[in-house]
Amino acid sequence: MPLALKFAKHILKFKFDAGTSRGVLKTKEAWILKVCRKDDPKIFGLGEVSTIERLSFDYSVDFEAEFEDLKKSLSQEELPSSKEGIFKLVSRVVSEFRPAIRFGLETALLDLFHGGNFKIFDNSFYNSEKGIPINGLIWMGEKDFMKKQIDEKLKLGFKCIKLKIGAIDFDAECELLKYIRAQYPADQLILRVDANGAFITQDVLKKLDQLAAFELHSIEQPIMPKQPEAMQLVCEKSKVPIALDEELIGVFGKREKTELLRDIKPDYIILKPSLLGGFAATAEWIEIAESQNIGWWITSALESNVGLNAICQFTNEYDYVGHQGLGTGQLFENNIHSPLAIQGEEIVFNQTLSWDFGDLKFN
Repeated sequence: MPLALKFAKHILKFKFDAGTSRGVLKTKEAWILKVCRKDDPKIFGLGEVSTIERLSFDYSVDFEAEFEDLKKSLSQEELPSSKEGIFKLVSRVVSEFRPAIRFGLETALLDLFHGGNFKIFDNSFYNSEKGIPINGLIWMGEKDFMKKQIDEKLKLGFKCIKLKIGAIDFDAECELLKYIRAQYPADQLILRVDANGAFITQDVLKKLDQLAAFELHSIEQPIMPKQPEAMQLVCEKSKVPIALDEELIGVFGKREKTELLRDIKPDYIILKPSLLGGFAATAEWIEIAESQNIGWWITSALESNVGLNAICQFTNEYDYVGHQGLGTGQLFENNIHSPLAIQGEEIVFNQTLSWDFGDLKFN
């Protein structure tokens, strides 16, 4: 029986002004896709199309027009009988240049495939048997605001903290790192920083030398992406391990991915399925990275709990080592209520809790 698609727009509101090196975020647009068989609308799967302005490859797309076209395409398709079939279907009906839509459609179809119970992958996370360790995320802002966040995360028991840097005075940021290390040495607390491309190439190595004093686990995207020769030099010379993040966005095809990692030689890559084109694309990045002995971890990208749930379940498909970046669901005052919860430094799926979509209306 052919498939039917509906969609709804949801504007997520941040609990505070979320500062990054690209500016301050106050709201974020999300689209929720609803897919069912035309003859059985009561059983449906949900997925999220999530973009970030000036970061996502397809953030400026007219999504309503795209979804109307997708409706027509899906009306000629049936639900595949396997996960692999779902990935092939998505790659056939959605261009690789629409990574956010691929992520949302993969999620909705996998949910429908498993009976429409928010099960994207049948594993120990969904079955409430296992949580996923995550890093505590510290957002940019005034020094006192950042210090308050740090203290709160440490009190909650986080063993890995990630700081956004590059927006306030660099010396003040170093003072924050010094403050943390004075209380928690490297064998007690893992420190990650994310520059979001804030450093300029002329002095990035000097700043990385200064940051090395704080025994950092890694720094994400120290310089702006699409400077492969400069980034390769940074990876070669830096005393702090380098993780690529924005560098991966807009890179499609196994050959292009392989060449990028081979040429730049980072220590780690950061994987955001909603920015990279979904789970099939993310799995390909993991395969390539592991073949080159490059570490990786998975991160959410400001999705609502619909997208975050799917990413957590995907993450649990791997025998991952280390802390993942899956705590951003706490940032919104009007997030979709879900069974996702933070317990200590882990995100868990508590099946005793329910989903609640409020007054969300599907077209």
